Amino acid sequence: MRPRSPHRLWPARASLRWKIAGLAAVTACLVVAVVGVSVHLWTADDIRDRGEARAVNTLYSAMDVYRRTGTLADGAALDPAELPAVLRAPADGKRHTAYDGRVEGNVGPSFWAAQRTGGPESLVLAVQVNMSSELHTLRRLDAAMTLASLLALAAATPLTIYGAGLLARRLRRVSQTAGRISAGDLDARTGPTKGHDEVADIAATVDLMADSLGRRLRTERQFTADVAHELRTPVGGLLAAVDLLPPGDTEDLIRARVRDLRGLVEDLLEISRLDAGAERPVRAHVPLGAVVREAVARTGLDTAVTVNESKTSTVETDPRRLERIISNLVVNAHRHGAGTPVEVTVEGRTVAVRDHGPGFPPDLLLHGPRRFHRATPQRAPGHGLGLTIAQGQANLLGADLHLTNAPTGGALATLHLPT
Repeated sequence: MRPRSPHRLWPARASLRWKIAGLAAVTACLVVAVVGVSVHLWTADDIRDRGEARAVNTLYSAMDVYRRTGTLADGAALDPAELPAVLRAPADGKRHTAYDGRVEGNVGPSFWAAQRTGGPESLVLAVQVNMSSELHTLRRLDAAMTLASLLALAAATPLTIYGAGLLARRLRRVSQTAGRISAGDLDARTGPTKGHDEVADIAATVDLMADSLGRRLRTERQFTADVAHELRTPVGGLLAAVDLLPPGDTEDLIRARVRDLRGLVEDLLEISRLDAGAERPVRAHVPLGAVVREAVARTGLDTAVTVNESKTSTVETDPRRLERIISNLVVNAHRHGAGTPVEVTVEGRTVAVRDHGPGFPPDLLLHGPRRFHRATPQRAPGHGLGLTIAQGQANLLGADLHLTNAPTGGALATLHLPT
């Protein structure tokens, strides 16, 4: 099973671009709305102030003419029927104003100004200032601001989308680099990025992390390869020395331990070659069922093999590496299956190896095979490298190896060969 892939930073490539563009559009709409409402209210108040001032000045002029000549001028009237109720009976002789929001035809809204002509029982002289033209001007101003806002929004949105796209592409480069590093490409780098902002800092940090991780992994792999290579000579000498011992229990015990040590050294060398990318598959057309039967037979373990001949065909793969994968999976199933029957099923291009034991531990299902990691280290034989080697060889063949637990119990390893 391959390690669980990290969460993608870009589940939808254009999501960040459109989020930024949408946020900019909403912000622009809010600014336009606030500015538009503010200008509208300020203009409306200014129109009313100017209307009130005109009404007062007109009333002053009309009252002066009326008192001198007794005639009505500037559109003034005595106790007009349309006069607002608040201005019909002013208690003093001062000028009073009132706003009338009624609209009748082309008249309205308007401002009224009224003043008594003489004593308390005298008539009320009133003038009306029609503000319909100012109201029309206000409406035209609102329409002009709305049109200008829409035009500005239409021009700003593509620019925002373009700018957000530039940012998204830069972040996508960093995301792709991190994904390649996570997949095992330790040479992946983002490289120099334009600008001196947070995105450039993130890209530089990812590259530095990759450099540090690459150095550590290369050091670890080189150490493993060096140790395994240096051990081959003394292990070979030990095997030769065992042959000189007299037969007996001691000789058998030492021989078994030396063979285990030689197997460990060979496994370490194989892992180091896989890590270094030095292995190359030698592909051939082989019958999958026959290769699986041969691999199981070489283990010498009692294993049931079922081949669906009607659905199993010839595959193009490296038979030696395929046998290595199958044998490792079968040996692992017998070691950790608690003595339960092990079954191998071949159908199509899929090979399934199952036992009926306690199953794979949760950490192995979560993180994948790890070197020298065993589910039961205090009891199980082996060195915890079998699944790691199987995974590495499967990757080399382009196959998918999935480790799961069967619904009815037991560990289930499924190998899917590529087409």
